[in-house]
Amino acid sequence: MKKESIRFPLVLVIMAFVAFGGCSSSHQLSRQKAIGESVLLNQNVMAILWYQRAAETRALYYQAFNVAHDRLSEILKNDTSDVRKAVVVDIDETVLNNSPYQAMNIIDNVTYPIGWKKWTASAEAKATPGSVQFLNYAYRHDVDVYYVTNRNMDEMAGTLHNLRKLGFPQAEKSHLLMKTTTSNKTKRRKEIRKTHKIVLLCGDNLGDFDQLFQHHSSKTRNELVDQYSSKFGEKFIVLPNPMYGEWEGTTYHYKWGMNARQKAKVRKKALNYYHINDK
Repeated sequence: MKKESIRFPLVLVIMAFVAFGGCSSSHQLSRQKAIGESVLLNQNVMAILWYQRAAETRALYYQAFNVAHDRLSEILKNDTSDVRKAVVVDIDETVLNNSPYQAMNIIDNVTYPIGWKKWTASAEAKATPGSVQFLNYAYRHDVDVYYVTNRNMDEMAGTLHNLRKLGFPQAEKSHLLMKTTTSNKTKRRKEIRKTHKIVLLCGDNLGDFDQLFQHHSSKTRNELVDQYSSKFGEKFIVLPNPMYGEWEGTTYHYKWGMNARQKAKVRKKALNYYHINDK
């Protein structure tokens, strides 16, 4: 008996090739994206190592909070008015160390916000050097402490638990002002000023002090820092954070939507470097 050959309609053959090609293309794009993100993340390794390992990092924190302590002592000595005084602090990389989360991103090859809320809910962040001591000094001297953070409202429970177990003063809802609709902290600072005189602000980002520093080019932000140089150490206390921040946005001209490869390329292009001429 003559065996009949099995024939597939041409359209099915074409569809199979298209499907296979589509899967292959999709896999290739996913792989390229993963490689790009890995390159971008690994550019941050030295920054995180410096933050976690360098004794200089601890020294800068102690230095900042020592300055804050001395400045507050001076203010309390000279300002004897009855107006309630307040110290306003940011949370992330100001009083809490989140570098293990940043390191996890590199090890697991993921990017923010993946895993962030799980991290804040865990309440495992350590206190930055000198922060607990300084804020308790302020509280003991009848200065109220307010935590103004851009963590979201659904992170409040974990944040309060973290602050309380580390011994931070006034770790309560009324002193924790979280982000609602905007990362701009101006309105929240105004709320505090209705009842208090803010004598010191502590943060790792210039927006923790005044919105005028935000959403400018790197050049303009540096010029503004020069213009307000007398405020630093007098009312503004800056903490070190080479891992992330507004400064990174200026590098991308605030085009955060760029893919990882583009960001990695822009970072290198932004370097001010010395070129050795071999000629």
